[in-house]
Amino acid sequence: MPEHPTAAMKVLRFAPSPTGYLHLGNARTLLLNALVARRCGGRFILRIDDTDRERVREEFVEAIHEDLSWLGLAPATEVRQSERTALYDAAFAALSDRLYPAYETEEELDRARRLARASGRPPVYDRAALRLTEEKRAALEYEGRRPHWRFRLSGGRVGWEDGVRGRQEIDLDSLSDPIVRREDGTYLYVFTSVIDDADLGVTDIVRGEDHVANSAVQLDMFGALGAPAPALAHHNLLTSADGEGLSKRQGSLSLRTLREEGVEALAVAAYAALIGSAEAVRPVRDLDELAALIDLKRLSRAPARIDMDELSALSAKTVHELGYDAVSARLSALAIEGGADFWETVRGNLRKVEEAADWWRIMRADGLGAAPSPEDAAMLAEAARLLPEEPWDSSTWRDWTGAVSATTGRKGRALFAPLRLALTGEPGGPELARLLPFIGRERALRRLGARS
Repeated sequence: MPEHPTAAMKVLRFAPSPTGYLHLGNARTLLLNALVARRCGGRFILRIDDTDRERVREEFVEAIHEDLSWLGLAPATEVRQSERTALYDAAFAALSDRLYPAYETEEELDRARRLARASGRPPVYDRAALRLTEEKRAALEYEGRRPHWRFRLSGGRVGWEDGVRGRQEIDLDSLSDPIVRREDGTYLYVFTSVIDDADLGVTDIVRGEDHVANSAVQLDMFGALGAPAPALAHHNLLTSADGEGLSKRQGSLSLRTLREEGVEALAVAAYAALIGSAEAVRPVRDLDELAALIDLKRLSRAPARIDMDELSALSAKTVHELGYDAVSARLSALAIEGGADFWETVRGNLRKVEEAADWWRIMRADGLGAAPSPEDAAMLAEAARLLPEEPWDSSTWRDWTGAVSATTGRKGRALFAPLRLALTGEPGGPELARLLPFIGRERALRRLGARS
C-alpha cells in the first residue's frame, strides 16, 4: 500500500483507462494534474483504471507508460485497479446500508429512459428495485437474472468550490442512483475512483468538465464513507478542428502518432496545457517552466479547438530553442557526429530534430549533383581557386567571399546564392559561415570544381 502523504502535501492523480491510445485531450488532464503537483512539490500518482475486462488491453497499458516517459513525467506511485478488488469489496460491505440490488436489463432501462423523455420527465432511474418484494426478487433470480448494485444518493443539493468553474451546486435528486457493481461482480469507475482516492490520500482532482455530474455523485460517496473529499477542478475540453469531441479512436490526435510524426514532446505538453487558457501558447525550455505558467483559474470555460498547424509551428519553435544536451542522444542515434557546434548551426532551420540528419548527410556527401548554370560556372571556378587552406575559423567565410567578390565583381545574392547551391545543393539553409567547416576544404573543392 502506498504511503500516505503528509497533511500539507498535495496529491494529484491521472487515471486513464487502457482501452486505446492517449490523445491530446487525455494529455491535457494528465499534464494539468502532473504540473500542479510539480509546481507545489506534491506527489503525482498514476492509476490504471483497468476494470473493464472486455475493452482493456495490455498493449494500451504499455502505451500509457511510453507516453508518460516521452513527456518526461515520472509518477511517484502507480497502482492498477485490477489488483485492488479486495479494497473495493471491503468498501462495498461498509456501504451496505446505501447499496441495493437492481435487476433491470439494459434494454429495459433504455426503454424507461425513452418513455420518461417522451413524457417530458427527466430520464432519472425511479428506484423501482427498492419496491420489489422478496418474492419478486426471488422470481427474477429464478429466471436467471443476476443483480447489479446501485448506490442510493442522499438527495438534496451538493456543492463545492471548483478550481476552474467557481461555485458549483447540483441537485442529487436530478441524478440516477449510480450503478457501482455489475452483474458479474466487477466494479464501475464511479465507485472505484472514490475508494482509490480516499485510500491514496488524493487531495486535488483536475479533470474534464464532462465529469461535473460524476463529481456530485462521488462527493456523496465520500460523505457516506466518512472520508475527506478532494478539492475539485473541472477544465474545459479540447475538440477536433471541426468541433467534435476527442476520442481514442482518432488516431491522428494520439500521442503515439504525434511522437511518430516527430512532434516535440515539450511542444505537445505546452500546447495541451496552455491552449484554451488566458496564458498564450508558447515554447518552453522544460516542464518546470511550463508548470510555473499553469493557473487553473485562467482556463476558459469554452471548449478549445485543436489547430494542428499551430501545434506544428509550436513544435518547430521548440526545436529552435532546444539545447544540445536535450537532443544529444537523439543526434547520436541518427549517426550525427558534429556535436554541439553542429546542432547550434542547424537547429534554427529545422522543424523536427530528425531533419538534422539531412543536413549532416549534406555536409558529408562526396557530391551534390547538378552542374551550375553557365553564367555561374566561371565564378565558382574562381571561388575554388581562392579557397584558403585549412584550418578554418569563424572569419574564413567572410575573408574568402570577400576575395571572390573582389575578383569577380559579384555581390549580394549574385555571389552567395550560387555558392550556397554549389556547397549544399540547397537554395536556403543555415549560415554558410558556420556550415563551411563541417564541409571541409576537400569536399568544398570537389563541389566547386565539379561545377567549373
